[in-house]
Amino acid sequence: MNGSLLDRLDARDRRLFLRFALGADAPAFRRRLWIGLTTLGSAAVTIGLVVVPALLRLWPRAISWQAGAALLVSHLMIQILKRLVGRERPSEGLPGHAVIANPDRFSFPSGHSASSLAIALSYAVAFPGLTAPLVALGILVGWSRVALGVHYPGDVLAGQTIAALTVLLLPG
Repeated sequence: MNGSLLDRLDARDRRLFLRFALGADAPAFRRRLWIGLTTLGSAAVTIGLVVVPALLRLWPRAISWQAGAALLVSHLMIQILKRLVGRERPSEGLPGHAVIANPDRFSFPSGHSASSLAIALSYAVAFPGLTAPLVALGILVGWSRVALGVHYPGDVLAGQTIAALTVLLLPG
């Protein structure tokens, strides 16, 4: 075996990215679908999913505060790791692959993946009957980042793992 384990993982991650990222010739419908999904992981949407239900008292505020805590803690972990690792986004090394603009220059781990799954899992704990659609949507938001060319699959898995661990380990 030649190359370190990290080099081999990186090479596999790059191959998977090339397999799943939309190309410039992707149908407009597919691009719009993935862009719509990725928007659900944006700061405005995820923060809104915490604040609006709390303000409108759609359910006990403790549920929203738990989701907010998961969102905050996972976001802080993501931002620290992004700066420690400093992995470039795929579009930096593969021009023409990004369908949308990069929110920042660091790729690992994916913040959209973490925030969407942190919210999804937090509300799944509170509303078990909605677990399957919430988790499926949270996972799809993460994978939209690969389809749109702004994250490698490993970035998404790392972000989703951080979200799951955060929800699991937060008291509540």
